[in-house]
Amino acid sequence: MVGRVHSIESFGTVDGPGVRLVVFMQGCPMRCQYCHNPDTWKIGGGTEMTVDQIMEQYEKNRSFYQRGGITVTGGDPLVQIEFVTELFQAAKEQGIHTCLDTSGATFQPKSESRMELFDRLLAVTDLVMLDIKHIDPIGHEKLTGRPLAPILDFARYLDAMGVPIWIRHVVVPGITYEQGELYRLGLFLATLSNVKALDVLPYHDMGKPKYEKLGIDYVLKDVPPLKNEEALAARKIILTGIRDGKQKTV
Repeated sequence: MVGRVHSIESFGTVDGPGVRLVVFMQGCPMRCQYCHNPDTWKIGGGTEMTVDQIMEQYEKNRSFYQRGGITVTGGDPLVQIEFVTELFQAAKEQGIHTCLDTSGATFQPKSESRMELFDRLLAVTDLVMLDIKHIDPIGHEKLTGRPLAPILDFARYLDAMGVPIWIRHVVVPGITYEQGELYRLGLFLATLSNVKALDVLPYHDMGKPKYEKLGIDYVLKDVPPLKNEEALAARKIILTGIRDGKQKTV
C-alpha cells in the first residue's frame, strides 16, 4: 500500500513518549484558523511512500528509539486510515510502540464499514494524542470548519476500548483562552478514564509565512501569541474542572 507523506522527522521528542520517528501524513479535513502546517491540508499532495520505506527509515536509527517508537501525525492521519493501519501493523510485529496524533474529526460511529477500519487501527495503536480544539460546538465549528460531536464521540470510544490518550489543547487569546471554556473542557475530560496526560499549548503565529507563500489569508493575523504563564494558568483551570467533575461522580 502507498501513502502520501508530507514529511518525516527522525528525532521527535514532543510527539509521544521517548525519541520517535514522526511521520507527517498529507491531507486534513479541518481548517483550523491557527494551523501552522496549511501545506498539509491538500489531499492527494505530498510524496508517495510505502510502509517498507518508512520502516527502513526507522531501522536506520532504531537504537535511538528504544524508549520511543513511531508517531503518525499530519495533516490528519485518519484521512489515510488504511495506510496508517498497515504501518502500525508492521511496527507492532517488531514490538515498536505506536502513537496516533489526530483530531478524530473523521470518526463516524454510525457507519459500520468505517467503524471496522477504526477498530483495525486501534487494535495496533498503543497511544492516541487527541487534539480537542474547542469544547463549545459553535466555537469549534467557527475555529475549525468541522463539527465538534465526532471528536467527543471518538474520545468516548477510545475510553470504552481502553486506548490511552494524551489530550492536546491549543489556547488562543480571545477564542479558547476563556475560563468558562477551559473549565468545561476539564469537566468533559473528567468523564474519561483513559486520559494519561494533558498538554496545554500556547498559541503562536509562526505559521504566518507559510500562509503568505501559499496565498492563504491568515485569519488570526492580529491575535498576539499567548504567553507561557497564561498557558500554565489555562492548564490549572482545566485541571480544576477535571477535579470537580470527578468529585461529582464519586
